[in-house]
This record gives sequence, structure tokens and C-alpha cells, in this order.
Amino acid sequence: MTSPAMPPLPDLILEPLIRMALSEDLGSYGDITTRTVIPADITYRAAIRARQPGIASGMQLAAIAFRLVDPGLSITTLFADGTPFQAGDVLMQIEGPAASILSAERVALNFAGRLCGIATMTASFVARTIGTNTRITCTRKTTPGLRLVEKQAVLHGGGFNHRFSLSDAILIKDNHIAAAGGVRPVLQAVKARASHMIRCEIEVDTLDQLAEVLSETGADVVLLDNMDTPTLQQAVKMAQGQVVLEASGNMRLDRIAEVAATGVDYISSGALTHSATTLDLGLDF
Repeated sequence: MTSPAMPPLPDLILEPLIRMALSEDLGSYGDITTRTVIPADITYRAAIRARQPGIASGMQLAAIAFRLVDPGLSITTLFADGTPFQAGDVLMQIEGPAASILSAERVALNFAGRLCGIATMTASFVARTIGTNTRITCTRKTTPGLRLVEKQAVLHGGGFNHRFSLSDAILIKDNHIAAAGGVRPVLQAVKARASHMIRCEIEVDTLDQLAEVLSETGADVVLLDNMDTPTLQQAVKMAQGQVVLEASGNMRLDRIAEVAATGVDYISSGALTHSATTLDLGLDF
């Protein structure tokens, strides 16, 4: 099951991130190489070209990077975020002063390559769930400061997003359970204190804990942590649709199909964001 197509975020939400990256790259005195050797009146048409196949992501960010350096640049996106492409395809064309294009090049490619890599890896996970109702979702194991765009890349690859921050939902992990004194106390606390607008997920390591969660109520989602496939199958039978089930822990690509076949609702993998390989993109004049 793939996620529904999402419209792009407003540029103004993404601009602060791109401005920070450009400031980091341009330093205190700008691109001295380009200013030294490229006459201001030289214009070019440049192309961001894929060196390998993948799923487009970060095209919106790359376009913002070029526009922030020079609003007069003409930018044509040929592969929208979420679109598959092949090696050799031109993803974007940029036309205007060569100096402006060169000054924005690295930031644009850094974002686009990183996010294409996440989208492409996500798509490979999603492909292993075809024929099931299982969804692939990411985690909070993201690059500090880049969570928003990395989670967008997961959507572009056909995956779904987990919570964005600690304030989005209640997720009771094993350490919460240990500190609070057990499954029942934490769920009773949720029922007594949490707003009706907040969903609750609780992590379990064993089927005994799952049985306790199901008897207590209060949880909307149960995270089945580091369970083998037969145990996941039994968990699905026990839950009987009472709660949403999320399988997590050691979710490698080669295991996704068999886990999806157990009937769990979600498979979460931190690897989508922390282990994706940057896709090879280049800017050609």
C-alpha cells in the first residue's frame, strides 16, 4: 500500500533551512572562486542529471536554493518529487547567470541527492509490501535539523510518516514502562491524564505484555519490538484488529515481505532515514 500523493509544502516553511545551508556554504564573503573567475555577464543553461535510477525528492528544495541565490534564474523541474527516473534523465534545468548557478550548486545537490536516496530506499521497502495492507513508516532517527524534509522524502517514496516530535503523540517505550512500574500503571495514567485528541502507542517485547495491553485498553497502537516472524503472526491473531499493530526492530529490506505477510498494519524502519545512501546526481553545464 502506498501513501496518497501529497502537495508540496509552502516554500516559506522550507526557506529557513535552505538559507541556513547556503549561509554555511557561502561563508562570510561569498563564493570567491566564482566571483574571481566567472564574469558576471556569462549565462548558461545547466541541468541536474541523474547518474543512477531512483525516485525524485528534494526538487522543491533545490529550486529554492537557486532562487534564494538569484531570484532571476529560470528553473524548470522536469521530474516532480515522488516521480521515478532513470540514469541519464535530466531532473531540473536552470538558466541564467553562470555565477549564480555555481554558487547554489552544492547546496541544491546536497539536498536533492540525500532526499532522492531516502525516497528511493523507501520505495524499495514499499515494493516488498505489494499485495498486503501493510504500510511502511519512518521513525525519529533522522538527521538533526533535517527531520521535516527527510520525512517528506519518505512520503515521496510511497511510505508514511510516524510522529514528527515528542509532542505529537504518546509513545510509551520499555524505559517508560520500567520507570512507571509496569504496563497497567502507564496505561492507567494515559486514561487519567491524556487529552482525547492524543493517540497512544505502547511498545511490547513479549506476547504476555501484549495480552496485558489488550486487557487494559487505553492504547491505540501497539509497537511489537524485535519479534521474530512466528511471534508477529501470533500477535496479529491475538489482537484481532483491536489495535493498530506496528512491527519494529531489525526491519531489513530482505525481511519486509515476510513481516508484511503476517498482517501487521505498519512496519517502521529507522534505516529509511539513517542508512539511506545519497543518490548520485550531478550538475552539468
